Amino acid sequence: MNVLLCPLGDPGYLYPALAVGRELRRRSHTVHVLAGPRAAPVVSEAGLDLSAATDDAALSVAHWSVRGSEQYTEVSRAVRRLRPDVLLTSVLNHGALVAAEAAGLPVVVLGLAAHLWPYRCGGAGPADTHDRMWRLTETLKHYRAVREVAGLAPRHDHHSDTPLLGTSFLLRGHPVLELADAELPPVVRHVGPCWWEPEPPSAEPLPDSKPLAYVHLGRTFGGGSLWPRLNAAFTRGTYRAVVELGRSGAPEAAADADLIVGRRPWMGRLVERADLVLTNATSAPVLAALLHGKPLLVAPNGSEQQVLAAACLRAGVARRLPEPGTAAADLRAAVEETAHDVQLRARAEEIGAELTDGKSETRAADAVESAAR
Repeated sequence: MNVLLCPLGDPGYLYPALAVGRELRRRSHTVHVLAGPRAAPVVSEAGLDLSAATDDAALSVAHWSVRGSEQYTEVSRAVRRLRPDVLLTSVLNHGALVAAEAAGLPVVVLGLAAHLWPYRCGGAGPADTHDRMWRLTETLKHYRAVREVAGLAPRHDHHSDTPLLGTSFLLRGHPVLELADAELPPVVRHVGPCWWEPEPPSAEPLPDSKPLAYVHLGRTFGGGSLWPRLNAAFTRGTYRAVVELGRSGAPEAAADADLIVGRRPWMGRLVERADLVLTNATSAPVLAALLHGKPLLVAPNGSEQQVLAAACLRAGVARRLPEPGTAAADLRAAVEETAHDVQLRARAEEIGAELTDGKSETRAADAVESAAR
């Protein structure tokens, strides 16, 4: 079987696709990864064959809503060149979905840790349904724009989300992160985290005079920056924080705050050493925390963050970081209380064990093989 991986090039989207690609390669399938110059070294480290893309921006999640036509162009070229039997792509890579439809190919979509669009039934009530429908409507607007560029006729699906789900849509979280009694679309299934990341060159030398918190920042989407609360929580407190900037903006660490700030292409070893994970609640740090049995302190802004933060609170693996304006002593207390919450840790360890035992790359590779058949 000839498989083309065409994920978005950012780590939270690229790495899970590479995990599945490695399993497909282990099964003796031919696997190529469409990636731009920025992601090419990581593809090489994963041991997979690169199909070079020229436009890094087209394959960046930062531009998913405005570079869909460029996504389509890059994927279509790779399809013509490699003649794959099936595509594996990331949620929000609309160009890959449209290129697969135009070429008559099955396409498997790797989603996030929780479902973001409407359930078939169930859920938390009108407010949740309204938010999910708004999110779906906005996503479809950009998807349909790519189909127009490709010259495809309008679709008339029974369910409006059908074209976004591909042949199979794989969630990387755990069923406990979905709302109670919620029914997912038939092609959506949970496979688990599909966890892979580059090996750090060596153990990062960190001072061990204080216990450690791992902090992973997401985009603010117009919401409030975490920096004022981070500076307060980790100044004259018990804990030191290693802060991953991710796709957030420039750091705003105070001079006297006990923060080690950087951008790293991996997080697993740091999460393993930490007592807790403080995050805006994007998929990668949440899954890393669960896989290592660490409690979460969440402070969501927009996009998936609100959905996943609420899911973590319901699942009993997280507390919410106090709101802006909270006294520094209370922020420091929130860090310490989360780190030492026995129930949160036990629940995170329980869910993490189920995620680890789920053999997620195996399940995802099975889905790709099934789609190709």
